Amino acid sequence: MYLMRIGEPGAEKPVVRVDDGHYVDLSDVAGDFDEKFFGGGGLGRIRPIVEERVAAGRVSAFAGERVGAPIARPHQILCIGLNYRDHAAETGQAVPDEPILFTKSPNTLVGPDDDVRIPRGSTKPDWEVELGIVIGRRTSYLDSVADARAAIAGYLVVNDVSERAFQMERGGQWAKGKSAETFNPAGPWLVTPDEIDDVLALDLWLDVNGQRRQTGNTRTMIFDPYFIVHHLSQFMVLEPGDLINTGTPPGVGMGFRPPVWLRPGDVVELGIDGLGRQRQHVLAPR
Repeated sequence: MYLMRIGEPGAEKPVVRVDDGHYVDLSDVAGDFDEKFFGGGGLGRIRPIVEERVAAGRVSAFAGERVGAPIARPHQILCIGLNYRDHAAETGQAVPDEPILFTKSPNTLVGPDDDVRIPRGSTKPDWEVELGIVIGRRTSYLDSVADARAAIAGYLVVNDVSERAFQMERGGQWAKGKSAETFNPAGPWLVTPDEIDDVLALDLWLDVNGQRRQTGNTRTMIFDPYFIVHHLSQFMVLEPGDLINTGTPPGVGMGFRPPVWLRPGDVVELGIDGLGRQRQHVLAPR
């Protein structure tokens, strides 16, 4: 299934995409795609409902509605740094022995085509196309990497927007350069694992103003999604609906010589094979 939320901010309704033009409205049977939904077995509950409604022709046509993030604000957004070998190389940093973990404020989450706003005092705003993981059940102390598969509700496209000066030059935690408003566009869909042939063979790309900046494939991940979920479960409880950003391939702005930073007026487009695409306009600080 392809889970979506459409409507204005704060008033999104949960739907399942059928094709490019149609969806099944689930607002009468699912309050939202949130912690309660995932933790209460919502995916299994809606699957037969979706199949029944599609068979009966009970579908609606998209009519230009805003597309929100496909999940409601999560309990937490966890992020993995330097998780592509070729990205580590472009930044001149060593391949990590264990996943580098940082957090992102949950209120950074916005829709895939919402504006991205540069924060006040920013000098080095950057882009990062990433594969996102959504947790499907309360998870801790998984016994094996294989057990992580059952804990994953689905995958989605995320842009882990970053402010490198805040992140690298201001001391403290990376979260300072990751948590400005609008810094986590997500979607357009949350794709359940059964719809993906091989999550370790997905092409990722990102353009700025029509110029290709990032090209990668999940096969060059250092730590794959199952390893990441298992690893994190040893240190914390993962809640249903939690979002994990799994790292970015090469081509980020700070990797160019000289570096290239986002500016007001830029247009960023990005996507992952089978998971959809995003488009954001970059705005000046408010």
